[in-house]
Amino acid sequence: MKNKIGVYICQCGSNISDYVDVEKVKEIVSSEDIVFLSKTTMFACADSTQKEIAADIAEQNLDGLVVASCSPKLHLDTFRNVAIRADLNPYNYVQVNIREQCSWAHSDKPKDATEKAIKLVLAGIHRVKHSVALEKLKISSENTVVVVGAGIAGMRSAIELADMGSQVYLIEREHFVGGRTSQWNELFTTGESGRDVVSSLYKQIKSHSDITLFTGAEVVSKGGSVGNFNIEVKITPRYIKPQCELDMDKFEKVLEICPIEVEDEFNFGLTKRKAIYKNYPSEFPEIPAIDDKNCNRCGKCLELCPDIDFGQKVETLNLKAGAILITTGFDPYEPKEGEFGYKTVDSVITLQQMKRLIELNDKELIYNGKKINKVGFIYCVGSRQPDGDNKYCSRYCCTSAIYTGTVVREKYKNIQNFHFNRGIRTYGKQELLYHDASENGDVFLQFYNDSTPAITSNGTGPKVTIEDFLTKGKEIEVNLDLLVLVTGMVPRKERNIADILKIPIGRDKFYNEIHPKLRPVETVIDGVHIAGACQSPKNITESVKSALSAAAKANSLISKGEIELEPTLAVIDKSLCKSAGECIKICPYDAITTVEYDGKTVSEVNKSSCKGCGMCIPVCPENAIQLIGYTDIEIESMIEALI
Repeated sequence: MKNKIGVYICQCGSNISDYVDVEKVKEIVSSEDIVFLSKTTMFACADSTQKEIAADIAEQNLDGLVVASCSPKLHLDTFRNVAIRADLNPYNYVQVNIREQCSWAHSDKPKDATEKAIKLVLAGIHRVKHSVALEKLKISSENTVVVVGAGIAGMRSAIELADMGSQVYLIEREHFVGGRTSQWNELFTTGESGRDVVSSLYKQIKSHSDITLFTGAEVVSKGGSVGNFNIEVKITPRYIKPQCELDMDKFEKVLEICPIEVEDEFNFGLTKRKAIYKNYPSEFPEIPAIDDKNCNRCGKCLELCPDIDFGQKVETLNLKAGAILITTGFDPYEPKEGEFGYKTVDSVITLQQMKRLIELNDKELIYNGKKINKVGFIYCVGSRQPDGDNKYCSRYCCTSAIYTGTVVREKYKNIQNFHFNRGIRTYGKQELLYHDASENGDVFLQFYNDSTPAITSNGTGPKVTIEDFLTKGKEIEVNLDLLVLVTGMVPRKERNIADILKIPIGRDKFYNEIHPKLRPVETVIDGVHIAGACQSPKNITESVKSALSAAAKANSLISKGEIELEPTLAVIDKSLCKSAGECIKICPYDAITTVEYDGKTVSEVNKSSCKGCGMCIPVCPENAIQLIGYTDIEIESMIEALI
């Protein structure tokens, strides 16, 4: 039990002291017998104050520390490090939040804010009184990372991890790498093609001895915990021998005799493909693949190509890794039938289809056998929906649509572009694209949020009727040859990986990081990181930056061969436990198992998996579980101080 506690009350400039009487707080808490020293300070986090606190701890032999300031999310580690420098155990320190929870929350009632601050600080003091010295847990770690998703973010992070000395297993569900980027031709604002970017990254991966690429691969289960994950991966075969040397002339003949045709998802349904396929000649890996779901095993391809092997079987691999990095990308929003005329009015397509249409048409822009002269773009389809599921802005769509319009205008002659928007967001240097499009004759018409454009057919193509905001609500009709719905990003439809790894999902349905600024690529599952567009809508540059950040974070976690974990864990008193199993059912991290103890089956906590969330504690009928750092006596003493 502590009896020499130091208390420091921060004014936070005036953020706290404008509404909380910090001197009164100091006066009241000083009367506690166990408070040896109490001070107010302008900025507790300032270097000078940190040095003062450390000196007080050392000189006065303080055995407990309370800092009343801002949220622990901001400065918990700051003051723990102060305690360490002064030879005080960092878990004998408590941070009390009197800024967000007092001064900011009750700025209209300063007297009540002060009373609340006094009680919170007293509660913190009594918690420290019963705190115990703890040491961080240390576990061994594999210097290996499993990267799930071989798009741009996944490939770039794999290269970075390997360059830093980590072994990398790169897992891609499709039979070809590159993700969405391989589907785009010219990229804004560099003008290079997506395939060139993919090709460059793939060559680096193939030449790196520390990267192993698995395509047609999917994670099916996960065991273990940070530092020592056990990942089970299912490999679906290509049904092509790995030593196959692709002869394009022979491959074209195989395509001709294959009787199966299905919608080509690479071209977003604009074309058909065969059951044996390769999306484009330079795609990587350079070996074709057979679509096992649609192939009827007629055997005609075997007559021309001896490298086809229908004897290949599904394989299962067991990989060990210290960390996992998820870079599974996004899906383009698919409009509902009838949404802005989609699938109900002729010549209405999506932006992703438009990009592929440009690639498929060389000299003239042709759709459904008709030459296109007038193109319209409707923005924010699937994004910024006031009454829909996707209230967020996908951020890249405006720039992508304007750039696509520019490509169309420059590649084909006599094209007129119309942009129907709710406000353009071409942030950063991309604003230049918007300026150039306006200067070169593209027409921008803005509609109201509560009055979206009406899409009808004019007999030869779509007609857009809009109340134009820029002309004070004047109704304008535009007859088009082709209408493009500018769709945003949505999370992947198939996300078994989220269930397997228990990755938290945010309100926007993308994977959720711990904190967007302080811990932007970490999840609440230790050792599981996220990057790229699986986390939120991002363009290629932003995806690569987050991938590099995640790679650095993962490498710093596992590269030393040893990981330190927080000691704030659940512990089970085996003598009290009767193995009711409620704790196992409710644990969100699968951190509780059963073991044999003294002739009976009891529950036990896996220390490396436990996150100290405390969900198991209230469901235990025997009260056999305690949370280290938040024990019953600590919490009860806080409650007594509050009342």
